[in-house]
Amino acid sequence: MPEGPSILILKEEVQQFAGKTVIEVYGNSSIDFDRLKDKTILSFKTWGKHFLICFEDFTVKIHLMMFGTYRINEQKENAPRLHLGFSNGEINFYTCLVKILEGPVNQYYDWSEDVLNENWNPKKAKISLDKIPGEKICDAILDQNIFSGVGNIIKNEVLYRCFIHPESLVGKIPHEKIDELIAECSIYSFEFLYWKKKFELKKHWLAYSQKECKRCNLPLIKKPTGKKNRRSFFCTNCQQLHS
Repeated sequence: MPEGPSILILKEEVQQFAGKTVIEVYGNSSIDFDRLKDKTILSFKTWGKHFLICFEDFTVKIHLMMFGTYRINEQKENAPRLHLGFSNGEINFYTCLVKILEGPVNQYYDWSEDVLNENWNPKKAKISLDKIPGEKICDAILDQNIFSGVGNIIKNEVLYRCFIHPESLVGKIPHEKIDELIAECSIYSFEFLYWKKKFELKKHWLAYSQKECKRCNLPLIKKPTGKKNRRSFFCTNCQQLHS
């Protein structure tokens, strides 16, 4: 599943179409394509893993889910969920969720929840975590209403950096470690973005998909954790379990 930084890259890649009029639209999604035809794109926005195409009185939300992809000025062999054609190019989205949001986009999103947004508010994240002391941190860190844009790669890397076991309970983790974790969710997301643009993200992974702890030279545990049952990679020697 593409994480927040990858969606931000998509936003940067399609800026050539901001202010352009949609002259061709089709696909196999269930939205009303006539709503988009001959309409001008005002801007592109992102909220976590959501890619937003903003028009005057509505917004098209794209969620790439687990296996979604896109192509700019080219097409794949299979039919797109949404094709947008312009006088100077095209955007195609595949294997994704497409939905129209009516009215101003700001009524749907709290930008302070997005770890890559200029309005990101770590204090709000702390308040949200304080309300779920019994949750495992591996689930809390993937909650998009707390850490919008954080996915499983970022989860694993942040927990490793902070020496926290993924099955630790939120309310048992010391306050200073919670503060560190909240900060790292944003810090690592921006580093992810930088490395992704340089096509060198994987070489910086310390935990995700790794077999050995770089600090302890011991095998990393790989197992599904939490209610979300997402893969975690962790060291039982240096990542403390707070329970």
